[in-house]
Amino acid sequence: MAKNTDFLNAFTVDVEDFYQVSAFEKFIPRSEWENYPQRILESLPRILDLTAEMQTRGTFFILGWQAEKHPGLVRSIADAGHEIGFHSFSHSLIYEMEPEMFREELRRGKAILEDLTGRKVEAFRAPSFSITKKSLWALDILAEEGFRYDSSIFPIYHDRYGIPDAPREIHQRMTSGGLIWEFPPTASALGPVNLPVSGGGYFRLYPYALTRHFLKKMNRKEKRPFIFYVHPWEVDPEQPRLPFGSRAVQFRHRVGLGRNLAKLRKLLRDFSFGTLSEAINYENKKKENS
Repeated sequence: MAKNTDFLNAFTVDVEDFYQVSAFEKFIPRSEWENYPQRILESLPRILDLTAEMQTRGTFFILGWQAEKHPGLVRSIADAGHEIGFHSFSHSLIYEMEPEMFREELRRGKAILEDLTGRKVEAFRAPSFSITKKSLWALDILAEEGFRYDSSIFPIYHDRYGIPDAPREIHQRMTSGGLIWEFPPTASALGPVNLPVSGGGYFRLYPYALTRHFLKKMNRKEKRPFIFYVHPWEVDPEQPRLPFGSRAVQFRHRVGLGRNLAKLRKLLRDFSFGTLSEAINYENKKKENS
């Protein structure tokens, strides 16, 4: 399949390790994170090597804890030409935080990332897409603290996140701090519901041909770009098996780990990708010239 260069899609990575996912939060206190194997030292370079091989730039949303623990990883991402975004400091769900704690985490993590890279950090993604109707106040704080781009509002039904009736396309939201761009994780309309198709466990679960069908439909039929996301632990089938959670939790976490890197290579071969801000700017210029 030839790449459709009429669209620049966004490739994004949420830089966190296998023991930091929200599904295990109640079993693994943050005070114990450093006691777990730091598999990200093995898994993140696999993604960096693949993006270099496929000549793809993306946006890496980095957890503040990881930046503080492994500053060399942050520098390696920046040195490879990728855009640096922020993924919160402690991977706490936004709708379980107080606004001032959220603001403090933003300032702390943004300062660390900007000191390490010498670049402005203007893109944000909430842990587990946890900007919901209960936490839309977070957009005000993001804009007030200098963020221009967000990718946290998933327009789907889910037991932990989502605003099902939110716009599916790139759009701007007015906040107390000014306008902020929202690039929602991609969902495809399927009758009265939106089907998540843009990465994570959905990418690991679906056959690649199905993902390609929906993403190709997004570009060619709906005439708009999509945003894709992946975590380093999703290309790490050697990660320890955690003895926590239900069978459903275990399935969600481990399904397709062994095949995911090969599927990612196909994805980067079949579609044109750039950073979050590049994709938004590219789409805006197209609209201005149409």
